[in-house]
Amino acid sequence: MSREGAAAMTLFVDVRNMVRWTAETGPERIIAGMSGYIEDDFRRWESFDKIARVGSHTPFGVIELMPTSDGETYAFKYVNGHPSNPARGFQTVSAFGALADVHNGYPVFLAEMTLLTALRTAATSAMVARLLARPDSRRLALIGAGSQSEFQALGMRAALGIREVSVWDTDPAAMVKLARNLEPLGFDVHVAASGREAVRGADVVTTCTADKARATVLSADWIEPGMHVNAIGGDCPGKTELDPTILLRDDVEVFVEFPPQTRIEGEIQAMPADFPVTELWEVVTGRTPGRTSPSQVTVFDSVGFAIEDLSALRYVRDAVRGTPWVDDIDLVAEPEDPKDLFGMVSALSPIGS
Repeated sequence: MSREGAAAMTLFVDVRNMVRWTAETGPERIIAGMSGYIEDDFRRWESFDKIARVGSHTPFGVIELMPTSDGETYAFKYVNGHPSNPARGFQTVSAFGALADVHNGYPVFLAEMTLLTALRTAATSAMVARLLARPDSRRLALIGAGSQSEFQALGMRAALGIREVSVWDTDPAAMVKLARNLEPLGFDVHVAASGREAVRGADVVTTCTADKARATVLSADWIEPGMHVNAIGGDCPGKTELDPTILLRDDVEVFVEFPPQTRIEGEIQAMPADFPVTELWEVVTGRTPGRTSPSQVTVFDSVGFAIEDLSALRYVRDAVRGTPWVDDIDLVAEPEDPKDLFGMVSALSPIGS
């Protein structure tokens, strides 16, 4: 906003309004629309500043900052990942993010991103599934039934029309929760007795577990020809989900967002530095093919990248502008004289104090 107009205000979507907007609009519709924004931004990948996220790791978890800019808009997300939180009554992930105008540095949009990150992650999975999964895919297997799982199912239905879901989790209550949430939405949910049973016959397999460990929740001998593996749980150093030999199979091609980040945090952190991967932006722009045959196994080694967060924030900003689900907040101090910030305080100070 120009200095000749009213004081610059920042649009703000808090948790209450994010929940209301999502419920009113419908999460599947949001995921579908957001995946389009993400694909559009991947198409202009080369115009963005790109760095691996900045993480502060502790025995409790990780706190990260994820920045990017396209020269017009700057975005960042603050996000944590604390796997032991649910046992203590807290969310595993909490987040918030902002958009700023590069030309003057002012923040123009601020939003909660705990719910939004779940939507964004599912929207990214949906975009990638459109590119890499077999178009005739009909069955999704979920390994992990935590807070991301329902969003992933909705994303796969939005992208591929999948309605059949099999699920395995070490926590039986989590699987009951997933079925309770998805069945009223038209999904056919099968609660499996093991990970192997959940994966058998699946077209798409999504691993979404939270343990900060070198785990193996998907074994190499469970992989079937033509599968698309959507590995979204490995997102920090020392945390993986796949049997590493999956990545070494002759029929497997691995797709990543930003290799310098994925080689530190993703499934390929267990591989040599020259392990071959395909960057998603090259598939989106047509520079390189995605799936090359119905029998090929495609693996999306997803860690989450800042450009996806910028896309999500742009989508929400555009969707809520002028609606009851957004507020104006006075976040930027603007003295009448830009060089006299102290004057804002002294004008209100008691005389002689």
